[in-house]
Amino acid sequence: MKALWTPVKIGKLNLNHRLGLAPMTRSRAKPDGTPGGLAAEYYAQRASLGLLISEGTQPSDDGQGYTTTPGIYTDAHVAGWRKVADAVHNAGGHLYIQLMHAGRISHPDNTPHHRQPVGPSAISAEQPMFTPSGMQTTPVPRALTTAEVKQTVKNFAYAARRAIEAGADGVEIHGANGYLIEQFIAPNANTRTDEYGGSLENRARFAIEVVQAVASEIGADRTGIRLSPLSTSGGLVEGPEAPALYRYLVGELNKLNLAYLHILHTGDETLLQDIRKAWTHPLLVNRPGAQPENLHRDLEIGLADLVPVGQLGLANPDLVARLKTNAPLNAADRATFFGGGEAGYTDYPVLAA
Repeated sequence: MKALWTPVKIGKLNLNHRLGLAPMTRSRAKPDGTPGGLAAEYYAQRASLGLLISEGTQPSDDGQGYTTTPGIYTDAHVAGWRKVADAVHNAGGHLYIQLMHAGRISHPDNTPHHRQPVGPSAISAEQPMFTPSGMQTTPVPRALTTAEVKQTVKNFAYAARRAIEAGADGVEIHGANGYLIEQFIAPNANTRTDEYGGSLENRARFAIEVVQAVASEIGADRTGIRLSPLSTSGGLVEGPEAPALYRYLVGELNKLNLAYLHILHTGDETLLQDIRKAWTHPLLVNRPGAQPENLHRDLEIGLADLVPVGQLGLANPDLVARLKTNAPLNAADRATFFGGGEAGYTDYPVLAA
């Protein structure tokens, strides 16, 4: 476990150890997308994890997919996130806000504007989606025009600037988990015939342009991106070209000198090794279901520079102290993951209690 407790530099940040908090949707924002009243307390409780990557935060009205998720593009959003950033900093932590455009993984009933979702092409994900009236299937999205794709790139950059205005240390671009950026990558969600569809280079173009725009707006050393190569989330099938596409994409992104690349590992160890070889900057590797006894392994073999944790950090605000002292861990309560109040959010006990 010694590798966990060595310092590391990520972008502008000097971190004391190699743990971090992975982004997790909690669905506790106000109806207008402003972070909820308990959000500052929730993140500050976990400040000892060092680098906190926030829940997915929509960069525009059309970026929202789920109920009561936060945004970062209005003055109210900025004011709400400033409270979060200040609380995290006062507690000794650092905050990256994750910019997440859900694309076709949405439902009109989940958004204040009630518009049809948008995506690369008019192809439904056909995924079950929680809505205020119960479970429904995601509808067919409206295909973005070429001009709208370019505007969406600008929306990401604008949201990144607002995140920095709110006091965030940086942003993570969500290019994983079946959301808009990954929808452009997957041929079963993207049948476009313009420069954003067809060849693997074209299907990677949107991701690259978003990262370039954000890095130009706030600095590459404040910009990270999360990818989930070969993921099937959101009904995606990335196809046999996917490994080659990700090798190309990572190679292009590597030229931009970003703060980090965050890989949600889906099981292809060979591809992960290839990504590590192609990526010469800090690499974050998130293995779903990772246990305390194996968190250090990717660090020791040089595969990762930092390991973000999800449910372990959700259920154990003082995870660092618990791991250092080999103390027992709280179990995460799945029934309280999404929505609600303090239960399962800010009421997990810490060792001092």
